[in-house]
Amino acid sequence: MTSDLLAPLDLAFWNIESAEHPMHLGALGVFSAHSPTAGAHAADLLASRAAGVPGLRMRIRDVWQPFSFRPLAFGGATREPDPDFDPLHHVRLHAPTADFHADAGRLMERPLERGRPPWEAHVLPGEDGVSFAVLFKFHHALADGLRALTLAAAVMDPMDLPERKPRPAEPKRGLLPDVRKLPGLVRGAVSDVGRALDIGASLAVSSLGLRSSAALTAEPTGTRRTAGVVVDLDDVHRIRKSEGGTVNDVLIAVVAGALRRWLDERGDGSEGVRPRALIPVSKRRPRTATPQGNRLSGYLIRLPVDDPDPLARLDTVREAMDRNKDAGPNRGAGAVALLADHVPPLAHRLGGPLAGQAARLWFDILVTSVPLPGIGLKLGGNPVTEVYPLAPLARGQALAVAVSTYRGHVHYGLVADAKAVPDLDRLAAALSAEVETLITACGS
Repeated sequence: MTSDLLAPLDLAFWNIESAEHPMHLGALGVFSAHSPTAGAHAADLLASRAAGVPGLRMRIRDVWQPFSFRPLAFGGATREPDPDFDPLHHVRLHAPTADFHADAGRLMERPLERGRPPWEAHVLPGEDGVSFAVLFKFHHALADGLRALTLAAAVMDPMDLPERKPRPAEPKRGLLPDVRKLPGLVRGAVSDVGRALDIGASLAVSSLGLRSSAALTAEPTGTRRTAGVVVDLDDVHRIRKSEGGTVNDVLIAVVAGALRRWLDERGDGSEGVRPRALIPVSKRRPRTATPQGNRLSGYLIRLPVDDPDPLARLDTVREAMDRNKDAGPNRGAGAVALLADHVPPLAHRLGGPLAGQAARLWFDILVTSVPLPGIGLKLGGNPVTEVYPLAPLARGQALAVAVSTYRGHVHYGLVADAKAVPDLDRLAAALSAEVETLITACGS
């Protein structure tokens, strides 16, 4: 594999990272073990298979040569093969544990080593001898959720998938535009300016009005806590069929109701609370995880936490998501990530810390969905029974929610600042309770 320049959004994730706010995403997979030694065997398999996955050999190296063959990349970074790649630096077997999420939270605190390919796989044997878990960590500059899933699946047991014709590779961007394309480029530049103004205006409007909650914001402590919730997908479909909308609308409304329940129970109160939720939107082509890096935009909605009626909360979420979809992922406050494409590499480098601090001005909570394959995953013949996606925590945010659907169940993965949200398990319980509340309310 050859080196390639990081796309602007990848570079932004690389530069906004700090010790207190590492920019890696994760996934905690729980496996049913065939034997007490299954975890150790899984670690051996991961290490041996990782050596054969080209994407796992890629490190990120800063570019500081102003007179190199890529002068416009000064201050940027490249993704390139690591000549000293050793899988044993990335795959780690831990002592048996009784609580996968407790260990995952501590491991999510630790930033990835930036001099090596930025990923890790932590194997956590269960004390019960009949289960183990694997925590995958990928830096957001290396992969978004879909790309990370592809890399993780590459070290699982082989799957029988229908053969697909390869898509033609996208041409590498040159340093200078093709003159034949200049008229279109000019029109595109004018359109980009208009889009930037639209996004900026939407972002300004989004910061007005209803309040968020102090429980969702935090000064950086560098601590992490994780929790997981499993919901029956059939229950979600029952609600959707009764009230309309999409599965994702229901899952977001469940988050809004759980936040209301949680805030009221802990004494913070939900009155007047409508936090801004960032809903990432993948801009990849369907059924592909190439090219590398991030292809993301987003929608921004106000979560109706202050509304006491569960069905009204669902209606509000559905209407807000419909408005976002009508506008498309290239417009509105949630699309602010697209502005990264218009910032030169050196500006990303110098402005990274400032951009990281601005996240709290943009949104209050992240609610993201990670697609998973419909077929069962296995490692060493041991089947995956649960998969909890784990999102990075931006500066100023105390909580992030990620959701995946796997084998008839919905898995909520919660990541929180451990000091700001010591009662994350209560929020997890509130998510389960909110599903039951919606089922009761719609008479399903």
